[in-house]
Amino acid sequence: MEGLNPLATASVLAQVAFGTGMASMIHQHFVSRLAPLEREMGEELVVSGLVGPYRIFQRAKGHRHGIDDATTAWYALQKSPPVKKTLDLGTGIGTVGLAVLWGLGEGAKLTCVEAQDISYKLLSENIRGNGLDGCVRAIHGDIRELDLGERFPLITGSPPYFPIGNGTLPEDSQKAHARFELRGDVGDYARAAKRHLTDDGLFVFCFPFQQKSRCIKLVTEVGFRLMTIRDVVPMKSKPALFSLYCASLSFTGAVTVEDPLVVAFEDGSYTPEMRALQATRGFGPEGTNVIT
Repeated sequence: MEGLNPLATASVLAQVAFGTGMASMIHQHFVSRLAPLEREMGEELVVSGLVGPYRIFQRAKGHRHGIDDATTAWYALQKSPPVKKTLDLGTGIGTVGLAVLWGLGEGAKLTCVEAQDISYKLLSENIRGNGLDGCVRAIHGDIRELDLGERFPLITGSPPYFPIGNGTLPEDSQKAHARFELRGDVGDYARAAKRHLTDDGLFVFCFPFQQKSRCIKLVTEVGFRLMTIRDVVPMKSKPALFSLYCASLSFTGAVTVEDPLVVAFEDGSYTPEMRALQATRGFGPEGTNVIT
């Protein structure tokens, strides 16, 4: 895909070179761990593909990995130059951070922060299951209180979308915290990013299309300058669902509003651009990396 970070492309080629052996090994580990983990947590879980050989545990009835997380990771890899360490804020079960780590290639390190107990539990399992203990530092804490004393050239986040009172709060705690601003809003994510971003670093995140004005206000009030914005349209005949943002503390130019990313045609099939995006994630043309 035009504009793709060459390092992300190299990572894809490297995974192809590995063949299916690594993916099969990781997948079988997740399958063997599934039943014991379900007993431990007292609920049904599923094993899903994330990127390349990576797998994740998700709660069958909890908050699930979606197109917003997938495209945020992809957008970060598009915009960032080659870097060797990255920070993911409010990482949940690791879906953005681990995807970025894979795209950055060998030698990259990820620090990720998650406050909610159940998501942190699954995050830890997903790190361990993919054999990433040596290159991922997981922190169980609130991003609003985060002060690591170090700087990162790339910071990502997929903040909760809705202010408290703007809709019905789900009874499920994981869903509630993932969707509603119970531990801060996109401005709090920006403040945490500002404390930890290098002078020339990038902060890449997503937020609902209908709240674009609010998002821009909250993020720029912190001191960030938006470099690019790209809306994501779920189906060609429908309005944009959310937007992807790339921001900097040192950028002095004008923001570039990029052409929307259209995910699918009216019949549900992926657009050529979405197929190309999936390929950068190690997925086939139908959007799957399932190993049996």
